[in-house]
Amino acid sequence: MKGYVFHGPGQSAWEDVPDPGIQDATDAIVRVDAVTICGTDLHILKGDVPEVRSGTVLGHEAVGEIVEIGADVRTVRPGDRVLVSCITACGRCHYCRERAYGQCRGGGGWILGHLIDGTQAEYVRVPHADLSVYVLPGGVESKDAVLLADIFPTAYEVGVLNGRVRPGDTVAVVGAGPIGLAAIATAHLFAPERIVAVDLAAPRLEAAKRLGADAVADAREEPEQLIADLTDGLGADVVVEAVGVPESFEMCTRMVRPGGHVANVGVHGRPATLHLEDLWIKNVTITTGLVDTYSTPTLLRMAAAGRLPTSALVTHALPLEHMEEAYDVFARAADTGALKVVLGGPQHDVVAVRAA
Repeated sequence: MKGYVFHGPGQSAWEDVPDPGIQDATDAIVRVDAVTICGTDLHILKGDVPEVRSGTVLGHEAVGEIVEIGADVRTVRPGDRVLVSCITACGRCHYCRERAYGQCRGGGGWILGHLIDGTQAEYVRVPHADLSVYVLPGGVESKDAVLLADIFPTAYEVGVLNGRVRPGDTVAVVGAGPIGLAAIATAHLFAPERIVAVDLAAPRLEAAKRLGADAVADAREEPEQLIADLTDGLGADVVVEAVGVPESFEMCTRMVRPGGHVANVGVHGRPATLHLEDLWIKNVTITTGLVDTYSTPTLLRMAAAGRLPTSALVTHALPLEHMEEAYDVFARAADTGALKVVLGGPQHDVVAVRAA
C-alpha cells in the first residue's frame, strides 16, 4: 500500500509501505476513506516530537471501513464505517479506568503516527479497537466526521472544559487555527458573554468571526489592551492557548484575570517562561493536557444532529495520493488560507492481512 512516511526532520514522502497485519487479538484493520493533517504532524516534521522514529507512517485521524478484526474484538465487525480516534485506549489500566485515555499505560494513548504507523495511508492497524474506533451514524459525512478524531475533542476537552468556561465569561482564544476555531465553536455551548480571537492572519480572524467570535485582535497590536478594555481592566476569565510557541503562552498569562484559567492546548517545541513573579499572587490556574477523547461519543451525537460546524473548517479536499501537496497547502496556511485539508483515497476491495 501507499503511506506518508516520516524520514527525519524536514524529510517525508508518499511511498510504498508494507500492508498492516493483525498483530494482537484486539486489533482492527481499517481501510482509510478520509484522513486529515494536524498541526502536530507539522511539529513532527520540524523535529519537535523526537519520539517519532524515521520510517513511521504519520497521521492520527481517519474515517474508514473495518476490513479485518482480531479474535478478541467485540464491538465492531468488518463492513462497519468507523471513526478512528487519535487516542487508543486499553480500557484496563489505571488511567483508562479514570477516562484519562490519553495517558493509557496499557499500550495506548497517542500512539498512531507517533509510536506506531498512523492513518495517513491506504490502510491502518488500530490496536485496542473496541475502545479506539467509533461506529459512525449514517448521516455524518466522512469529511465532517474526520474532524471529530482530534481537533473537536481536543479543543473541547483541553481548551473549553479544562478552562472551566462558564455562562457570562470572557473567553480569549489565542490562535485561530483549526483547534482555536473548534474551541470558539464549543465554548459557545456554555453561553459566555464574549469570545475574543487573537491571531496573526487576517483570514483566520475572519473565520473566527464566522465561527462566533465576538471580537478579534491582531496578535501584533496589543491584544492584551483590548481584553483589558472589554473587561474593565480585569482580564479574561478563560484564555485558551492554541498556538504552541513561547510568545503566545506568555501572552495568555498576561491576558488572564486574577482567579482565571489558562488552558494550554498548543504543542510546544521550545521552553516558555513562566512569570511566577507576577502570577503567584493572582490565583491563576494553568492547565496542560493531551486529549483523552472521552467526549467523542457526545460530539458524534452533536454532529449527527447538525450542532457542530465541522464543514466550516474544511477548506481544501484532495485525493489521498496528493498527500505531499496537501502538506504543502496546510503548512503554508498564511498564503493558502487552509484550515483543514481533508484527503479521500480510492476504494479497495481487499487487503492482504498477515497473521502476527
